[in-house]
Amino acid sequence: MKVLVIGAGAREHAIVRSLVADTSVDAVIAAPGNPGIGHLALCEPLDEITDSATALAIAQRHDVDLVIVGPEVPLVAGMADVLRDGGFDVFGPSAAAARLEGSKAFAKEVMSAAEVPTGLAHLCTTPDEVADSMDALGTPYVIKDDGLAAGKGVVVTDDREAGLRHAAACLAKEGGQVVVEEFLDGPEVSLFVLSDGMTVLPLSPAQDFKRVGDDDAGPNTGGMGAYSPLDWAPAGLTADLVTRVAQPTVDEMRRRGTPFVGVLFIGLALTTRGPRVIEFNARFGDPETQVVLARLLTPLGTLLKAAATGRLDEYDTLRWSDEHAVTVVVAAHNYPGTPRTGDPLGGLDEVEGVPTAYVLHAGTALDADGTLVSSGGRVVSVVATGDDLAQARDRAYAAVALVELDGSHHRTDIALRASRGEVTVG
Repeated sequence: MKVLVIGAGAREHAIVRSLVADTSVDAVIAAPGNPGIGHLALCEPLDEITDSATALAIAQRHDVDLVIVGPEVPLVAGMADVLRDGGFDVFGPSAAAARLEGSKAFAKEVMSAAEVPTGLAHLCTTPDEVADSMDALGTPYVIKDDGLAAGKGVVVTDDREAGLRHAAACLAKEGGQVVVEEFLDGPEVSLFVLSDGMTVLPLSPAQDFKRVGDDDAGPNTGGMGAYSPLDWAPAGLTADLVTRVAQPTVDEMRRRGTPFVGVLFIGLALTTRGPRVIEFNARFGDPETQVVLARLLTPLGTLLKAAATGRLDEYDTLRWSDEHAVTVVVAAHNYPGTPRTGDPLGGLDEVEGVPTAYVLHAGTALDADGTLVSSGGRVVSVVATGDDLAQARDRAYAAVALVELDGSHHRTDIALRASRGEVTVG
């Protein structure tokens, strides 16, 4: 099997790494890929991540057996549709199904129809509607850009003026809308569920860390780290979420004539009233993918091929390592603002000396001299596994200490409370 992976981040690097370990996969092509992926796969240029015509041409040139579309932007833009129309098996939803991520208002509509437990929410198109909704739902205020925002379109604040400013910036966009939601208390969980349009198959839950600073300080980011599994999660949580959330959502999408084929990313809070869905994404999450795939023993290529071709019912269960996994994101100076790029990146070879640790590239590039430099906000994800969460965490941070990038920063508390047994469900 030859597999084409669309994307350039650490999520795609993790996917490629797992595909290479699948003995049924003969070759992996990535477009555009990154310097780290280039050590494992053939990288083809893709100047615009939404360039479906070029992606189709690459798939045709290599006569691939499966295409995996990693990021949300090309999915929402319809790349999976173009590739399917071109005769390829695709792991990734159609543009119509990817609206579950592309529009938070649409996602809430589907949740309502499928009777999925979620928070109260108001769709707003004017500043006055926003103000009224904030007053109605109370603090902390949760203000979400309705469209794609790279994980940075959400503001959670007790500062009413800050919430109104964020809403105004979202409304100022063409067709701008915001969703004002009630705040959901309790620890957050990320669950990936594979779907072939009818059957759903859950992966292992993870928890990520959205805020830029320790103790959840500062603005939201695309994610600064994650860990899996969740030893503190209630027994039966995953099965309950499949029954109450994933299967009803997939059934509702199929009923609408827009079957969801790909991975449904369920972000939820375990509130005092039970699980409540915060959001849906239409692709693997970053950085959760890095820790979930680090533990998955079932061959990934054959698994995603089955999802793309309506054969997930052939799988009863998946095989998982008993180890724990932690990933820590090393970010560029000034991320999540306008990150500084072009700084040399060193120390990555030394990471191999830390047991089980490895580096997944995200915002990296080779300059004109062939030097590895930073090219984005989240530069690398450092991953490590261990017999328990504390060991995985120690190894991950020992490896992070070896990464050399001027002005970089990272959180020092990824998985810390969980490793101490301090995460509880109310």
